Amino acid sequence: MYRAFLLKYSEIWIKGKNRYLFENALLEQVKRALDRCEGRFEVIKEQGRVFVAALTEFDYDETLAALKRVFGVSSICPVVVVEDSEFENLKKNVYEYVSKLYGKGEYTFKVEAKRGYKDYPLASMEIASEMGAFILDSFPGLKVDVHEPQIRIHIEIRKNAYIYSQVIKGAGGMPMGTSGSATLLLSGGIDSPVAGYMIARRGVHIDAVYFHAPPYTSERAKEKVIDLARQVSLYSGPMKLYVVNFTEIQMYIYDTCPHDELTIHMRRYMMRIAETIAKNDKSLGLITGESIGQVASQTLQSLNTTNSVCTLPVYRPLIGFDKQDIIEIAKNIGTFDTSILPYEDCCTIYVAKHPVTKPRLDKIERSEKLLYDKIDEMVERALNETEVIEIE
Repeated sequence: MYRAFLLKYSEIWIKGKNRYLFENALLEQVKRALDRCEGRFEVIKEQGRVFVAALTEFDYDETLAALKRVFGVSSICPVVVVEDSEFENLKKNVYEYVSKLYGKGEYTFKVEAKRGYKDYPLASMEIASEMGAFILDSFPGLKVDVHEPQIRIHIEIRKNAYIYSQVIKGAGGMPMGTSGSATLLLSGGIDSPVAGYMIARRGVHIDAVYFHAPPYTSERAKEKVIDLARQVSLYSGPMKLYVVNFTEIQMYIYDTCPHDELTIHMRRYMMRIAETIAKNDKSLGLITGESIGQVASQTLQSLNTTNSVCTLPVYRPLIGFDKQDIIEIAKNIGTFDTSILPYEDCCTIYVAKHPVTKPRLDKIERSEKLLYDKIDEMVERALNETEVIEIE
């Protein structure tokens, strides 16, 4: 029945004279999403709308799922396109549309019309009124309710006429690539993929850094993170995944520093390494999945101690979220089932029995001096041997 989609956006409207830049970015992201789908499509921009028309046979469910992952799209409307919008022909098409979807049921309805083509002989209110009367006469089971109808039948008159009644929620946010770039510290857990998704949703291009610790973390743990990166990239677009071998550094910290401070020292060196990678990529910040109080390394004191090694800003979109809030988003974006697979990441291997929860920066810095003889060489070696995986 459907061979086209009308895509609506919201925030882009407020961009004033720069709006066309955001609209063009949105078109490119829609095309990129459709490239993953069966069939060929035409994507056009017309008066504050984006239209997607199938030029060949296509998989409706696959295409709809792809469009729902495009940041910047607030809603998706499967539409019937009527090229000859003369009113009698339009009535015929509306009759067929309503008959297929609602003709045998009992519903309340309202017709909402919008005339973008101002030379059309009927005004918006006239189209809605006359079409509403026509539907009421044609379908005994349908009754008018202009306040809280069960069905809203939309008719838009532009170059063509468009008929739709379904309004499917899109991903929202801003089009990818319109807000700079940032680097995500990606683990195998639930939180960091969600953090990457949320920052990407604001139009930020993301790359990711994963700290691998063989043989204490398996190749399957690494594959799990690669799978998570692929799942996030369905929304965020292609990314580079930097895989840093952290074993040598982690073992050295474990053998040298007080055990109640292990997590803090490891996090500080992860942030240093990630920042170096980010700066080399001209990235504008780091992204982590930390939430206040969730674990010992995520108290305000711990976060402050970790932040002190960074010169780039650290973005923590989950900072005030409850765990259940994060889990719900992870389920919605499809990362949850992968995140809970039982493969350890390097953050969970050497956890102190009684980790410090309120570290003092001066004390941490004193302990860190014990590492200075060898740690810089280890960091340089880890950076030089970093594996880069292109996630498409």
